[in-house]
Amino acid sequence: MIGFIDDHRDTYGVEPICKILPIAPSTYRAQAARRRDPARLPARTRRDAALMPEIERVFEENFRVYGVRKVWRQLKREGHDLARCTVARLMRSMGLQGVIRGKPVRTTISDKATPCPLDHVNRQFKAPRPNALWVSDFTYVATWSGFAYVAFIIDAYARRIVGWRVSRTAHTGFVLDALEQALHERRPLYRGGLVHHSDRGSQYVSIHYTERLAQAGIEPSVGSVGDSYDNALAESINGLSKAEVIHRNGPWRSLEAVEFATLEWVDWFNHRRLLEPIGNIPPAEAEALYYAAQENRLLAALLIPISLRQTRGGSEACALLIIVAEQLQIARMKRGKPQTAHWTHIS
Repeated sequence: MIGFIDDHRDTYGVEPICKILPIAPSTYRAQAARRRDPARLPARTRRDAALMPEIERVFEENFRVYGVRKVWRQLKREGHDLARCTVARLMRSMGLQGVIRGKPVRTTISDKATPCPLDHVNRQFKAPRPNALWVSDFTYVATWSGFAYVAFIIDAYARRIVGWRVSRTAHTGFVLDALEQALHERRPLYRGGLVHHSDRGSQYVSIHYTERLAQAGIEPSVGSVGDSYDNALAESINGLSKAEVIHRNGPWRSLEAVEFATLEWVDWFNHRRLLEPIGNIPPAEAEALYYAAQENRLLAALLIPISLRQTRGGSEACALLIIVAEQLQIARMKRGKPQTAHWTHIS
């Protein structure tokens, strides 16, 4: 704006131009006076002008590899009294960035224009039962043919991986495939209280993903921006997969190799890996113990109507037995177990 006035002031004058532009003539003249006399500049601006050559000098003298922290420490060693945030601000304005080990890959790219659901988890990654809380996230793996992306969906009750997918791209369809696998395997009740939690990645807040959650009757939940603690459980599963599979068995030739290794690891993780947070047992065993306890509770209810059957002819007892039997059949079907008994008649 100041430059535009400088270019056209001789033709139109300062005041007529300022009537059109959102700037007062006094503001323009003050800026022009500061350019003529640097002593009139604000103290912060004068200090920034003195520090920027020093920051660039340190950056150039150290092979252009120093980031904010190293540049700041070197300036402190040379006697400069300045804050780290000042170095970060000036390096950002100068376009200077230190070297990052490996290729910087961002997996969480949020879309600020997309409305996000509320955070219904608040870092409480504990669930009273299976199919109460799912958490999801994805990570990347470097291969000789490019990056591969691995998505996981975890049931928070026993930390069982209920859905996963490996892809060459990090598009919405990639994480949606993992969700479809989880829905097929678990078959949660429609609007049965299941919450799906993720970070604010554009894949998870996309229209297609949120619509699929709504169709399944699942409540979406999204953490805050740039805070891994808001999705810590999913991040920990990503870290385990990297430590136990990717880093130990690399380098990886292809996506197919990563996919097969992930398949083997997920099967081992769900059925044989001991997890300390759930009592040093595998996730599948923890869920089996939960369902066995629920069946025992239902079977215990069968003892209640014995006296009713003796005193009231058994009508109320039969009704209660039928309800209990139906609940047992539903529980077995949800876990994919064959029905071991047929409750067609109760005498």
